Amino acid sequence: MNFFELLFISIGLSADAFAVAVCKGLPIKKVNIKNAGVIGLYFGGFQALMPLIGYFLGIQFHGAIAAFDHWIAFALLSFIGINMVKESKSPNDDNADEDQCLEFSNMCALSIATSIDALAVGITFAFLQVNILPAVSFIGLITFILSMVGVKIGNVFGTKYKSKAELAGGLILIAIGVKILLEHTILS
Repeated sequence: MNFFELLFISIGLSADAFAVAVCKGLPIKKVNIKNAGVIGLYFGGFQALMPLIGYFLGIQFHGAIAAFDHWIAFALLSFIGINMVKESKSPNDDNADEDQCLEFSNMCALSIATSIDALAVGITFAFLQVNILPAVSFIGLITFILSMVGVKIGNVFGTKYKSKAELAGGLILIAIGVKILLEHTILS
């Protein structure tokens, strides 16, 4: 997997966290680096941890399914991408107040919810034999940065970017799934 593929996967996975970070920025009266950093650490940390867990799960089953792993990668990425596209069309119901914005239980629940797709991508990484530590570090870093930016954007511009970010992220993941499938079926 090359740098640009990993970058696009990272951005695609970060789309949910970015969208939620935009919403988290809405009730904050004045965003500071600490608030944005805490939100970025939650989302970035979980986005790095979940593909690592998925990778180790995928390693356990790689030998049994190596002949059709590209189909699994295509299916997982397409499924995640289609769900993100669907979510981009649903109305926003996130109206948390500023006091609840950084609560531990709230942030953990949101971080897990936005990183479930990263677990599936980690399984895909195991099938593709990706060097996992640099990959998850990069995914975590990109998510951290985009989440911090999302908090600020949410604070300044409101929710109008939420659906566009999810739509773009979903389309990116679908495109990468199609590319993997084509590389292993038609191009090989």
